[in-house]
Amino acid sequence: MGLLVGVIAGGAIAWVALNTILGKKRSNILEEAEKEGEAIKKEKMLQAKEKFLQLKEEHEKVIKDRNRKIQSTEDRLKSRDSQLSKQIESNKKEKREIEAIKGNLSKQLEILEKKKKDLDKLHVQNVEQLEKVANLSADEAKSELTKTLKDEAKTEAMNHIKVIMDEAKLTAGAEAKKIVIQSIQRVATEHAIENSVSVFNIESDELKGRIIGREGRNIRALESATGVEIIVDDTPEAIILSCFDPVRREVARLALHQLVTDGRIHPARIEEVVNKVVKQIDEEIIETGKRTCIDLGIHGLHPQLIRMVGRMKYRSSYGQNLLQHSREVANLSATMASELGLNTKLAKRAGLLHDIGKVPDDEPELPHAILGMNLAEKYGEKPDVCNAIGAHHDEIEMNNLLSPVIQVCDAISGARPGARREIVESYIKRLQDLENLALEYPGVTKSYAIQAGRELRVIVESEKVSDEQADTLSFDISQKIQTEMTYPGQVKVTVIREKRAVNYAK
Repeated sequence: MGLLVGVIAGGAIAWVALNTILGKKRSNILEEAEKEGEAIKKEKMLQAKEKFLQLKEEHEKVIKDRNRKIQSTEDRLKSRDSQLSKQIESNKKEKREIEAIKGNLSKQLEILEKKKKDLDKLHVQNVEQLEKVANLSADEAKSELTKTLKDEAKTEAMNHIKVIMDEAKLTAGAEAKKIVIQSIQRVATEHAIENSVSVFNIESDELKGRIIGREGRNIRALESATGVEIIVDDTPEAIILSCFDPVRREVARLALHQLVTDGRIHPARIEEVVNKVVKQIDEEIIETGKRTCIDLGIHGLHPQLIRMVGRMKYRSSYGQNLLQHSREVANLSATMASELGLNTKLAKRAGLLHDIGKVPDDEPELPHAILGMNLAEKYGEKPDVCNAIGAHHDEIEMNNLLSPVIQVCDAISGARPGARREIVESYIKRLQDLENLALEYPGVTKSYAIQAGRELRVIVESEKVSDEQADTLSFDISQKIQTEMTYPGQVKVTVIREKRAVNYAK
C-alpha cells in the first residue's frame, strides 16, 4: 500500500514537471510565431509600398504624356485659328475689291450699251443712204457681193486645178509606169494551170476490179459519198477523177489512197474513210491558212478569215490557183505600197483577202468583191482594207489610196497570156448553179454535177421521197434546168433513192 502511494505520488510529480516543460515550449513557439508574423507583415508592407510607388510613377507619366498631347493640340488649334482669321480678313478684302470692280464694270457696260445704240443708229442711217444711192436693198447688195466673190474664187480655183492637172499629166504617166515595172521586177511569181481532172495512180490494173466492186457497188458508193465521177478505163495503172470542185477531187483522191493502202474496199468502209478524209481536209485547210498568214507576216486575222484563206488552196481564179494568186497580189501590193510611201502591212493584208468572196460558206447572189468586203467588215477588218476588197473590180467607189494599189496588183497577177478566164469562171459558176438548183427541192440531201456538167446526180432521203416522187422530182428538175439555165447540149438528171436500215447491237 505504501508502495502504491509512492508510485502515484511520483507520477503526479512527473506530470507536473511535464506540464511545466510543455508550457515553456508553448510559450517559446508562440514567441517565435509572433516574431515571424511581424517579419512577414513588415515585408508585405514594404512590397505594397514599392508597388504603390511604381503605380504612382506610371500614372504620373501617363498624365504627363496626356498633358503634352493636349498642349500640342491646343497649339495647333491656336495656329489654325490664327490662319483662319487671316484668311477671313483676306477674303473680306478681296470681296470688297470685287464689289468695287463690279461697280466699275457696270458703269463701263452702261457706257458701251449707249455707244452701241449710237452705232446702230449710225449704221441704219448709212444703210439707208447707201440704198438710196445704189437703188438696192442691203440683202440684194450682200447677195451681189457674195456672187461676185464666188465667181472670182471659182475662176481662180479652176486656173489652179488646170495648172496642177497639166503638171500631173506630164509626170504621172512616167511615175506610174516606173512603180508598176519596179513592183513586177521585184516579185517572182509561179503559175500553175488547174483543170477539172486528177489522175490517181495504182500499182496494177488488178486493183481496178476491186475498186469497181461487185456489180459496181464500190464505185457507186464512192461517187455518191464524194460527188466525184470516177472513170476506170483502159489507161494503164491509172484511174481518172473528174469534178469541177478541187476539194471534192482531193477528198476522193485521199480516200482512194487510204482504201487501196488498207485493202478493205466495201461501201461501209468507203463512207467511213470519206468522212475521215473530209475532217482531215478541214484541218489541213485551217493549217494552210495559218501557215500562209505566218509566211506573209500577217497577224490578228479572224479564225474564219484564216479558214477562208486556207480554202483558197482548193480554188482556181482565172486558171490560176487562188491561194497562189492572192499571195502574189499580197506581195505585189506590199512592194507597190512601199514605193508609194503607204502602209505596207495594210496593203499586204488587203492583197491576201481581196478574193475571199470566191470561197464563202454559202453562195449568195452578190459579186465576189462585195461579198468579200461584207465578210471583212463582219470579221473586224479596217475600213481601208474593206474598201480595197470591195473596190478592186470597181463595184464601189474607192475612198483611199490603198484601193487602186490592190486593183492594179490584181490585174498584174491575173493578166497572163493565154488564160481563158471568162470561159473557166463561167463554167464553174454554171456547175455550182446546177447543184444549187437541185438542193432547193424538199427531200434532197446532196447533188453533184458530173460529166463536165452533162449529168446531175441527186441523192434524196428515202423516208421523205417515194419511188413515184423520185420520178416526178427528176422531171421537175430537168424542166427547171431547161427553163432557167443556159447550157450547151443536154443535161441528164439522175435521182438516187436508197433505203437504209440501221440498228446498233449493244
